[in-house]
Amino acid sequence: MFRGDPSAGIPAMLNRRAFLGAAAALGAASVPRLRADGTAPLHAAAAGPSETVAEATLEAAPGAIRIADDGGPPLPVWGYNGASPGPALRYRPGDTARIRVRNALPRPTTVHWHGLRVPNAMDGVPGLTQDPIPPGGEFLYEFPVRNPGTYWYHPHFQSAEQLDRGLAGAIVVEDAAPYPVDRDLTWVIDDWRLDAAGNVREDFGNLHDASHAGRLGNVATVNGRIPDPLSVQAGERIRLRLVNVANARVFALQFAGHAPVVIALDGQAVRPHAPPGGQVVLGPSMRADLVLDCTATPGSLHPVRDRAYPRTPFELTALQYLDDAPLRAGPPPPVPALPAPDLPEPDLARAEHHALVLEGGAMGGMAGAMFHGEHRGIRELARLGKVWAFNGVVAHGHAVEPWLSVATGTSHVLEVENRTAFPHPLHLHGHPVKVLARDGVASPFPVWRDSVLLMPRERVDLAFVADNPGLWMIHCHIPEHQEAGMMGVVRVG
Repeated sequence: MFRGDPSAGIPAMLNRRAFLGAAAALGAASVPRLRADGTAPLHAAAAGPSETVAEATLEAAPGAIRIADDGGPPLPVWGYNGASPGPALRYRPGDTARIRVRNALPRPTTVHWHGLRVPNAMDGVPGLTQDPIPPGGEFLYEFPVRNPGTYWYHPHFQSAEQLDRGLAGAIVVEDAAPYPVDRDLTWVIDDWRLDAAGNVREDFGNLHDASHAGRLGNVATVNGRIPDPLSVQAGERIRLRLVNVANARVFALQFAGHAPVVIALDGQAVRPHAPPGGQVVLGPSMRADLVLDCTATPGSLHPVRDRAYPRTPFELTALQYLDDAPLRAGPPPPVPALPAPDLPEPDLARAEHHALVLEGGAMGGMAGAMFHGEHRGIRELARLGKVWAFNGVVAHGHAVEPWLSVATGTSHVLEVENRTAFPHPLHLHGHPVKVLARDGVASPFPVWRDSVLLMPRERVDLAFVADNPGLWMIHCHIPEHQEAGMMGVVRVG
């Protein structure tokens, strides 16, 4: 039984099967069948270039979902179009996305298009790029869709509460050419902190969560469900898009009996490779595209386990093989690489270097920091709910003075040091970053990300080209940390 937060309690109705393995919720596509000649060529839907205006409406509103088929009451949530996660938005490169967001919540809200390279006015940051959408109001987001990949959307107003109540959804931008797989599935992975009655606990933003690891839940879901085993057929090849929308939980997934191959991180192609230690590690907001070859025996069952927290490992789901004969004979072909990311390459020889120090939190040793232009001790900051800092400055709200101002078109290296006792997924809006090195060890191959997980006491060097003018947030994507001070603004242009 998984207890991500022992103090949170497990609803009685979920005790028996809170983390056991998946069916329709994990991917509605049917398992492919052999053709009459005994073959089943790998396939994928072609996207190709596009100049389509793709229109959608998202209504953020209170609702309810059933996370388990156990006869219990539905879970009250906040969702998009009556669902959590919200509808998956699919585009092709060259599309223009036009999304009308209506707010039927009792609070203001916005939508941030995480990882997409949107114009600054469409970034969804209240007080910085737009006014929040009031209850009963609406806002039209419109932007060009550029890079293929796996992305997601979520609010950026009171995120610690709104995200944890269920406001999130996946975005898939199709590849320009077909990628050869039998199925393309998306798993939106989340955790929920539920009370004994099966409702979301309303202890959002408490000081313990804010000063420690953030809001960890006690029930995990995939696509809004406690998953049953995913039915697979021997011999098939699956592309699995993983999206971690949890507030604070880091996932480290192991696919027992299988050897997943990572082909993209945060939507950007990487050299196909096995995940280090066989674990696919995703901090909050991070994504990974995997190729999973189903090479096990028909009828066998293989758990998918999470081992991010050694004291509380659990089984997220499982792969259940059908009894059918293998889909194809012989070993699978080598996993092909996706096209290299179409991103501006930083000029490292001319790049400006900037130090960014992450400080604070429990066991962090921060004695005090600047807040509203005054230096305040940690006890006073804690009374104000502010316990984290960037370079000795505690942020309040989103519309803060820029930490960094750079000229459009210039190259930059962020030398980021985590001096805290906790992991932090660092997210820069509007600009993917190239991971150059960790603790002085160079990356073995090019890796582009929009969220970079820094482990305690770790240093990471990141490079980017400031090619998107505007005011851009940079922050820890654990919203309890961000709202308690761990954020800044980068001015481009």
